[in-house]
Amino acid sequence: MKILVINPGATSTKIAVYENDQELMRVGIDHDAAEMDKYANIVDQMPFRRDVIMKTLDAEGYKLEDFDAICGRGGLFKHIPSGTYLVNDAVIRDIKNPPYGEHAANLGAYLAKELGDKVGIPAFFVDPVCVDELDDVARYSGLKGMERQSFFHALNQKSVARKAAKEIGKAYEDLNLVVVHLGGGVSVAAHKKGRVVDVYNVKDDGSMGMDRGGALPANALVNLCFSGKTKAEVKKIIGHEAGVFSYTGTKDFRTVENKAFDEGDKECLGAFRAIAYQLSKDIGAMSAVLHFDVDAIVYTGGMAYSDRFCEEITSYVGKVAPVLRFPGEEEMKSLADGALRALETKEYKIYE
Repeated sequence: MKILVINPGATSTKIAVYENDQELMRVGIDHDAAEMDKYANIVDQMPFRRDVIMKTLDAEGYKLEDFDAICGRGGLFKHIPSGTYLVNDAVIRDIKNPPYGEHAANLGAYLAKELGDKVGIPAFFVDPVCVDELDDVARYSGLKGMERQSFFHALNQKSVARKAAKEIGKAYEDLNLVVVHLGGGVSVAAHKKGRVVDVYNVKDDGSMGMDRGGALPANALVNLCFSGKTKAEVKKIIGHEAGVFSYTGTKDFRTVENKAFDEGDKECLGAFRAIAYQLSKDIGAMSAVLHFDVDAIVYTGGMAYSDRFCEEITSYVGKVAPVLRFPGEEEMKSLADGALRALETKEYKIYE
């Protein structure tokens, strides 16, 4: 089975070709930011990105007819359970009228169907960021009508959780895990017997990330909202100019670590220790969700490459459970694996 994988980012589109579980080709296509700014909405970028993908495939010696399926990254659709989904008309409607806002990832499924329809092959998406398996009690916030929602790095979290289960020697569905995604954005989730029953997502709560604020003090946030700034300006601050960036002026974690420990930069050292401290608190909370019956704490994402950072977090939480590390992310392979399972078993979910 040969599968084309598409993973759009804000100013890039990653594509890869898999034959069964083997990667044959991977290309990162960079897009000029000025070119992207020409489009009023992200969804309007689809034809441009489609044509660039076609040109890249042709340059690499591939035709759409070579593939058995196309799998795109999923985005901010309606909340759905984990799994592999066929891209149908309902998905496309919600991409064009996104219920939770625009995101470049929304284009993954759109591009997959657009290209797949050209040659009559299925298009899939797997474990989008809107995966929702929360326990009902986890939806409560502190104000009726303002329920907590599930947005997290579901694709990588689920993939790494299964990898951890394999290393432990048990089925994912038999384990309790706390999985910590350590990327530009961070998320900490409680995996209970195969379901993510609660999650801290830097978009709304929990630890700060590299440029997102996480759980900011409520009254101070209200004051910011009524300081004369527009809604768009406030969202830009807390979503792109907050977190570690607000303390250090950089969104590059490696720069923060190097300045903290090689140059003695106090701001960088403080931010380094603070994000580890906040993540540790989130891990502790998710461990409580699992009644402290935790088989393993699992680190993944780009920051998990740092021994010093992982050791800092483990110094707080190491007594809770054994720690496993799977640095980086495997989004492309996770997408390919999900599509391959659907092709082999003829089993996939329908988005409604």
